[in-house]
Amino acid sequence: MGSSAAHQLKQLKPLYQHVVNNFVAVLAAPLAVAAVVNAARVGPDELLGRLQALRAVHVFFAVFVAAAAVTLYVMLRPRSVYLVDYACFRTRPNCRVPFATFLEHAKLVTFVEGASIDERSVRFMTRLLERSGLGEETCLPPAHHYIPPYRNMEASRAEVELVIFSAIDDLLAKTGISPRAIDILVVNCSLFAPIPSFTDMIIHRYGMRPDIRNVHLSGMGCSAGLISVGLAKNFLQVAPKGAHALVVSTETITPNYYVGKERAMLLPNCLFRMGGAAVLLSTSRARARFRLARVVRTLTGAQDSAYRCVFQEEDGEGHRGINLSKDLMTIAGDALKANITAIGPLVLPASEQLLFALSFIARRVLNRRVKPYLPDFRTAFEHFCIHAGGRAVIDELQRSLGLSDQDVEASRMALHRFGNTSSSSVWYELAYIEAKGRMRRGDRVWMIGFGSGFKCNSAAWECIAPARTAEGPWAESISRYPVDIPEVLKH
Repeated sequence: MGSSAAHQLKQLKPLYQHVVNNFVAVLAAPLAVAAVVNAARVGPDELLGRLQALRAVHVFFAVFVAAAAVTLYVMLRPRSVYLVDYACFRTRPNCRVPFATFLEHAKLVTFVEGASIDERSVRFMTRLLERSGLGEETCLPPAHHYIPPYRNMEASRAEVELVIFSAIDDLLAKTGISPRAIDILVVNCSLFAPIPSFTDMIIHRYGMRPDIRNVHLSGMGCSAGLISVGLAKNFLQVAPKGAHALVVSTETITPNYYVGKERAMLLPNCLFRMGGAAVLLSTSRARARFRLARVVRTLTGAQDSAYRCVFQEEDGEGHRGINLSKDLMTIAGDALKANITAIGPLVLPASEQLLFALSFIARRVLNRRVKPYLPDFRTAFEHFCIHAGGRAVIDELQRSLGLSDQDVEASRMALHRFGNTSSSSVWYELAYIEAKGRMRRGDRVWMIGFGSGFKCNSAAWECIAPARTAEGPWAESISRYPVDIPEVLKH
């Protein structure tokens, strides 16, 4: 009987959603019918007499108040921000690191003077790679193909210029915009902050205007790309109508190769790969492809465990690296709950919000004996771009949000093809969805990013015009995807 009742409730849910989500229309329809019937009973002569009885001052006052309210709303409402287009760095074959190459390189590093990495560390990284979800075509910068890896300033700058200039060149070619037409520049890279800054490098390379507003964000982690989008949005709100903002997201791998043997600090070596994205935003709808609906940021850094769960430090032998806490997934889950609590009321339909509210009240009244209701975010979004931080991250979000395998396909395939490209990963995922031809006009997209601190940030987009072709980072490989990713890869 229990399963039968659950099946019946499942069948009734679409009807419930239709009634609740269209409550105004459902309520207005009978009222409109009643008004028409009443008017028919009264007759045209009596109805005209009632209208003529209204004083002119009443009519004027009603029209004036309505017009004033509309004018005030138009003047005070925030400007809409649009995504004109985006471009991702296209990795090059000479930078690829198949598993065998990566592991052989790591073994050779063990013989380098000053490095502490040993055979035990190599075996540990082998097990990590086998379960990582990465494929054989991910890329590391040229400096990491040397023995020992170059980690100096010159090699780091060379990687920056290769990645961000390539992405920006592609974006400018796609949009046809002149670099001097860009009013705002926001760049994020967490682990490499040279002088002059990334924004200075870009302004110098492209000859941008001297009055361009520019910001370089560092230390913000893998969710910094969405922070940059939110910052650019705020700049555009106060810029002249039709202004353009260029957002560039990347992470520099070259100076951050860890040569120690602390296991908690070896994981980034296995997961992080080259990548970057350039995004053009504007308050003009002309040629726009997406509308930015929401940006929601949540930070749990007031808690000691959350603050230290992704921490750059030196190990006992003085080797610098990123220490990833064993509690990372638990902390990420808590940050996700906080972000869901903030974004849910803004994007979920009324039917899901009502069920969640009733579940919350029932749990309070019945002393938590009622299972909490998990809102179905598939009623609010058609596509999900979950930060490809690793297989465990994607698995945890799929479970927490109740998503299907197809909902997280873009994240898994981006991790397999490109690895963890940090803050730019969500753009590779959006490119995958478009390359597969799944995006439709009016579709809604949820981007979710996680980062040190600890942060969980979201951006919600609405599609205006899907991509016409599969050009971009997936152009040469989209026909081979999706691929089956085993739990443990044997090679």
